[in-house]
Amino acid sequence: GIVGVFGYGGGVIGRYSDSPEKFPAIAHFHTVRVNQPASKFYTTAFLRKLCDMWDHRGSGMTNFHGSTGDMVLLGTSTDQLEPIFYDLTHQMGADLGGSGSNLRTPSCCVGKARCEWACIDTQDICYNLTQTYQDELHRPAFPYKFKFKVSGCPNDCVAAIARSDCAIIGTWRDDIRIDQEAVKAYIGGELKPNAGAHSDRDWGPFDIQKEVIDLCPTKCMWMEDGELKIDNRECTRCMHCINVMPEALRPGTDTGATILVGAKAPILEGAQLATLAIPFIKLNKDDDYENLKDFVDKCWDWWMEEGKNRERFGELIQRQSLQEFLRRAELKPIPQMVKEPRSNPYVFWSEDEVPGGWQRDVKEFRARHAA
Repeated sequence: GIVGVFGYGGGVIGRYSDSPEKFPAIAHFHTVRVNQPASKFYTTAFLRKLCDMWDHRGSGMTNFHGSTGDMVLLGTSTDQLEPIFYDLTHQMGADLGGSGSNLRTPSCCVGKARCEWACIDTQDICYNLTQTYQDELHRPAFPYKFKFKVSGCPNDCVAAIARSDCAIIGTWRDDIRIDQEAVKAYIGGELKPNAGAHSDRDWGPFDIQKEVIDLCPTKCMWMEDGELKIDNRECTRCMHCINVMPEALRPGTDTGATILVGAKAPILEGAQLATLAIPFIKLNKDDDYENLKDFVDKCWDWWMEEGKNRERFGELIQRQSLQEFLRRAELKPIPQMVKEPRSNPYVFWSEDEVPGGWQRDVKEFRARHAA
């Protein structure tokens, strides 16, 4: 960038006035991005210290938080950048976040710290990725920006599926746990649906058929002999039933994550939701999340080799095809990866997947397949 701190290529966004003679006080007005703690847990002591530092060295204006999550400090001069960096790193134990064509600051939901639905340790994953990819975070080397967002469950409270290049979303692969007595309590009106979130007016008695079963996207639920039944093979983990009846239903216990790639806001090719890459992966902190990082490294190798300037990862997949992404990421294709199965009936094979390759004896083939 135009300005920065020694050794870093990102974290500071240069801002200059077009009329410095008229407005000398804002001739420089640089923005500093600061890496937020996982799940945005702060102490008041930290926030007071940060504000005191920014009042002293900057404009005093902040943006808590940017879309990705950084603490955004708005407005300082070039000669204050190194002192700000020193104060952040030495006095507050904080670091600059990402800006430019690099890995942006990883972010996560509140996770197991406060949420009963969290299927993965979002904070540990976010912290681990931040520590592992320091070089990619601070020294721009990508075609464009790359974002990790970690959600603890399919409710996806950080909107990872809509705005991250790699969405890590907690899920489960066994059966939803059901407390049939609690189901009866909801039907009988003893428990409030949605944990009482819509109790500002009288909506009438709870109707499990209308409010839960009929709204299941795969129609995998029904009542039988006074009990709620779920065909878990058809469940897509949308979480609607769990959200409506939180005391009766809970996620399963065999937990892990779904990995999706390629979401972004509209810049080159318009807004895109993420594409499913890995339906289920165990994220084990004991092996340092090696399976996840191995997948990420393969994606980055392809993107840095083939990506155009300012082309997001999802746009590379769109341009070079899902088949090429699967080949480079060494993934097996599955039906869940296909957004619209009937819109493209063609299957493409590579030469090594065809018995005998492309070079075959036509006479011998015709002898076996006579008209």
